[in-house]
Amino acid sequence: MLVLFCRVIVLYFLVFFVIRLTGKRQISELQPFDLCITLLIADMASVPATNTGVPLFYGIVPIITLFLLQQLLSFLSLKSESIRKAVCGQPLLLIAKGQVQEAAMKSARYTITDLSEQLRGKDVFSLADVEYAILETNGELSVLLKGPKQQPNYEDFSMPSPLAEPPLMLVQDGAVHDGALKRAGHDKAWLKKQLLTIGCDDISNVFFVFLDSSDMLHVQLNLKAGAQHYFIDTAKNNKGKDKS
Repeated sequence: MLVLFCRVIVLYFLVFFVIRLTGKRQISELQPFDLCITLLIADMASVPATNTGVPLFYGIVPIITLFLLQQLLSFLSLKSESIRKAVCGQPLLLIAKGQVQEAAMKSARYTITDLSEQLRGKDVFSLADVEYAILETNGELSVLLKGPKQQPNYEDFSMPSPLAEPPLMLVQDGAVHDGALKRAGHDKAWLKKQLLTIGCDDISNVFFVFLDSSDMLHVQLNLKAGAQHYFIDTAKNNKGKDKS
């Protein structure tokens, strides 16, 4: 009995530290490969914990192997967008400009009932109030309401509402998203010109760039370049530096 007690304690702390080392994402919304690793670790730990005939070493080695595999996949996902898409998948646009995207719904195996249920969880009770709905890779639904329905409610004050458009992520981890840049109606030459206004001549120094609905370009440099945050009014080509 004492041997079993000690084995359970050893495996408990091993699994605890492995999950802590894999990062906060592992204990919040799980990506598919994170969930797979977590389930396998739990299964590997249960056998030597309850069966004293199985050497404890046979449980420790697979758990450490799974931890190293998870770290490798996470590292490769950070370095390669194609690997990140293969491992984590891509967000799906279920509602675009107020229209439900049937093809995307079928791809996600989503029904209108499923969509309505998710929207009610966001305190949205009418599809007509939604401008964009995006099914994220972790299964969460992100919702952008139509302009008049956004908080504060512009219609309550008889004020013209802004156009509801999600921001376009143009650069992420130094990599240009050509599709987003094209949807914004610009090219790489335009992007480089905008970055030059803040003294950035190397896109690899950029952590992220996104363009909001007011044509304001938000730029954050990576840690190597100082991690400074800039905003650029692309209409006036004025620049400002975030003091916060």
